[in-house]
Amino acid sequence: MNESLSMQLAQRVLVVEDEREIREVLCAYLEREGFVCEAAGTVAEATETHKASAPDLVLLDINLPDGSGLDLLRSAREANTPVIVLTARAEEVDRIVGLELGADDYVTKPFSPREVVARVRAVMRRAGASHDAGSPEGQHLRLGELDIDLSAHEVRVAGKPASLTPSEFRLLTALAEHPGQVFSRTQLLDALNDDGSIFERTLDRHINNLRKKIEPNPQEPAYVLTVYGLGYKMRKP
Repeated sequence: MNESLSMQLAQRVLVVEDEREIREVLCAYLEREGFVCEAAGTVAEATETHKASAPDLVLLDINLPDGSGLDLLRSAREANTPVIVLTARAEEVDRIVGLELGADDYVTKPFSPREVVARVRAVMRRAGASHDAGSPEGQHLRLGELDIDLSAHEVRVAGKPASLTPSEFRLLTALAEHPGQVFSRTQLLDALNDDGSIFERTLDRHINNLRKKIEPNPQEPAYVLTVYGLGYKMRKP
């Protein structure tokens, strides 16, 4: 395989971090593992780079010199780009807000670059599993007003599009393929192809975020039901 083709096939990661040393270390580790790495130190630079290069994943620091990385997180999620939030250990609020806005995972500082690469691989794998579910083209799952297009990776609720993260789509698909079946948290982590990088607390946040996007009333779910003491299930039509 020639070098130009290899570059085209390599997965692209955008590292958004205002500390140059951290950017350089993360890019060095990512490139050593075969990723193409681009870096930005401000919201403005990151937004421009994201639009121009369409990365496969964004590593995103929330606190940037010219504003909040949450604005970029919203844009990335609209484009269905997986996002891993980089946050200081004390910034609990930022971490929670990031997950609620659709971040696929988070890593607290200080962190090991090897851990970050492992998280990147795990999220990439889950995103790829969502896109390559092995379903025939045009296959749909329909439950009430919920329409899941497996091949196009699209969800509509009462005819209106719902923008899901790769993890949310994977969870929804696992539940919708077996309506009425109770899934434990461990089973749902398996459905996400998790390698231990997602915790049950984070899984519950993904479920809550999913409900906000597909339920008429997230406080009284009509689709994704909690089975107390056991896990979750999709209501039967």
